[in-house]
Amino acid sequence: NKDVIRLDPESVIPVLKPKLIVHLANLIELSSDRAEFLKLCKRIEYTIRAWYMLQFEDLMQLYSLFDPVHGAQKLEQQKLTSEEIGTLEQNFLTYLFQIMEKSNFKIVSDEEIEVAQSGQYLLNLPIKVDESKLDKKLLKSYFDSHPHENLPIFSDKYIIFRRGIGVDKTTDYFFMEKMDAIIARFWAWILRKTRLEKIFGRKPSTSHKEKKNDDEIISDLKESGLYIERIRLENMEFSFRNIFNKITIQEPTFDRIIVVYRRTPPKQKEERGIFLKHFKNIPMADMEIVLPEKKNPSLTPMDWVKFLVSAIVGLVAVVGSVEMPKADLWVMFAILTTVIGYCAKIYLTFQQNMVTYQNLITQSMYDKQLDSGKGTLLHLCDDVIQQEVRKAFSFFFFFF
Repeated sequence: NKDVIRLDPESVIPVLKPKLIVHLANLIELSSDRAEFLKLCKRIEYTIRAWYMLQFEDLMQLYSLFDPVHGAQKLEQQKLTSEEIGTLEQNFLTYLFQIMEKSNFKIVSDEEIEVAQSGQYLLNLPIKVDESKLDKKLLKSYFDSHPHENLPIFSDKYIIFRRGIGVDKTTDYFFMEKMDAIIARFWAWILRKTRLEKIFGRKPSTSHKEKKNDDEIISDLKESGLYIERIRLENMEFSFRNIFNKITIQEPTFDRIIVVYRRTPPKQKEERGIFLKHFKNIPMADMEIVLPEKKNPSLTPMDWVKFLVSAIVGLVAVVGSVEMPKADLWVMFAILTTVIGYCAKIYLTFQQNMVTYQNLITQSMYDKQLDSGKGTLLHLCDDVIQQEVRKAFSFFFFFF
């Protein structure tokens, strides 16, 4: 069976504007009509751009007051009351959410996050947000005045917008990850045999991820929506050949992600800065790397349980060997070596995951982060204009 994720199609024209114009113009037979159509396209673009630039100017002026770098100085110069600043904040968010909608960005829901986090890709550490460092008033006030459906549980602290779908592939040996997968399967087998699966086993996910056979996938692809396959180590059949060779794993990505949040102000200081972070090509299973104000990862409770269980089992085995009439030092040495080796393996795996996490964070900062703050707004403004222009060209050509 294949592990696939169903994705709804998006109402967006992905074709670049010059390519669209050339394609539509080539459909016109007369050269004179073709020239007139090209002139009309320019006039349409100028009109749309001029109309939207007036709105974007208001948006940029508002954001200049809430820029985390220089916004505080401008607010002091304006000498506004707290109520007036609050009104301007809500006006800015209203403009921002309108542009997000025009740019075909959608708010990530709890269901989408559950589907995204139902598997692992490159990031194998539990990442948590330090909620004490995030403001809980700004977004809550906005959503109280502008209700939305299917808001995520963290919508009072930060909002994640997403647009577009892609695929990320990584080819490597993944030696440690393969060993982890084999040990996890062996652990699951022990739990099943000892009937402890109900106590220690994970509860089945209630996400919208579906497992289908090849025939079902082909039939579903003919219907509305799109299915993208997840190729993960957890679901692979291991053999002597692929354990020691390179393998390729695959994960769907969010083509664009924008995160909006505000930090908790320091004591006796009012913080009005609004942070906008713009990312590209983020694997769904590794979406935690874009979260704001992340806590430093640490060993999970399950890792500590494994440590304690291993230590207790080893201690019991050693004590039992000592109490035997003829204690075998080699047996005790083998038991201690096994227990210490297993504990060392857990620790070394955690250290390797930490290195991977740091690399992913660095990559998200330098390779995957497109822009922040004002630069993000400029990207959005251009996206809106380009999308509206393409829609206008297509509408005029096919209906007039």
